[in-house]
Amino acid sequence: MSYANIIFSRFGFVLLQIVLQEAELMNQGKTVFAQIMSLIPRYEFDKYVKRYNGNRHAIGFKCRDLFMVMSFAQFTDQISLRSIDATLVALSSKLSSSGIKYIQRSTLSHINEIKDWRVYHDFGQILIAWARELYQNEPSRLDVDGIVYAFDSSTIKLCLQLCPWARLHHEKGGVKMHTLLNLRGSIPTSSI
Repeated sequence: MSYANIIFSRFGFVLLQIVLQEAELMNQGKTVFAQIMSLIPRYEFDKYVKRYNGNRHAIGFKCRDLFMVMSFAQFTDQISLRSIDATLVALSSKLSSSGIKYIQRSTLSHINEIKDWRVYHDFGQILIAWARELYQNEPSRLDVDGIVYAFDSSTIKLCLQLCPWARLHHEKGGVKMHTLLNLRGSIPTSSI
């Protein structure tokens, strides 16, 4: 009796079922990033692109492409356009399977300036509402009944040469962002 026969006779149907389930769950040629991004409701995104005419004058790099690049930058914890560019260059062979188009740093900077931010703001509000629904029945991490909020104040550093209006103190520039977080899922409720 072979080793395989011993295993299958021992675990029988259960092992075969597990193997078949794993085969179904295995990567079908998509990266983890592409699988996560496939969960994003494309119809809703396209609705806001159309509302604000976001793809006007876009030849090769549309609003969805910018969303993919900036989401990838967020997932990979990039802090500058230079680091986004370096990461995209390093992973250039895997970009197409992730659904990302390569874009040079200067072009990315230009596109960030001209694309209508309202597309991403309104779509972000849809994603926040979606996440809030997912976490509404989640038990609170605190032993408190009801909704508990936390108030966060973060400073975003800015270059004074580009944003002279953003002088904080001394020779440093930045803006304060205040965010109210619902602690059930750490979901932003509002930002000012």
